[in-house]
Amino acid sequence: MRTHAVHDTTTLFSRSLRHILRSPDTILTTAITPVAMLLLFVYVFGGAIDVGGGSYVDYLLPGILLVTVASGIAYTAFRLFTDVSSGMFERLRSMPISRSALLWSHVLTSLVANLAALVLVVLVALAMGFRTGAGPVAWLTVAGILALFTLALTWLAVTPGLTATSVDGVSGSPTR
Repeated sequence: MRTHAVHDTTTLFSRSLRHILRSPDTILTTAITPVAMLLLFVYVFGGAIDVGGGSYVDYLLPGILLVTVASGIAYTAFRLFTDVSSGMFERLRSMPISRSALLWSHVLTSLVANLAALVLVVLVALAMGFRTGAGPVAWLTVAGILALFTLALTWLAVTPGLTATSVDGVSGSPTR
């Protein structure tokens, strides 16, 4: 039974990942926008803030990483809502597949997509002059914390993705 659930999750995960790769607006919002924000705040607004001799990108990067995760999480709720509202969830539930695979595939897709966006943001920050005295163990710890943070927020995003009645409800924007 366990291998059946893993196989189902893997199959639905690859479906969900293909949807992301075919969606330029998702890639733009989750990966390119945080990079643009990093560039904007460092090169346009960075000179306006005195950081006491350090590099402004060193102080800005942690916040941009959290913004990157948050923007990726919003798309998870939206993709889940789209599957539910289009009837895809009901079609998949009528098949002999693991029930947990339906949700885990979206959660794992979110984790992988967010980690890819985080790596891109860190690489751009390194090219911009980000430097740290942290060693490999500290970097792995930060990666683990970001992965757990992403996982926790993704599971929180599952609720509006399943229960919303409109796109506005998923995004949290008030309706008329």
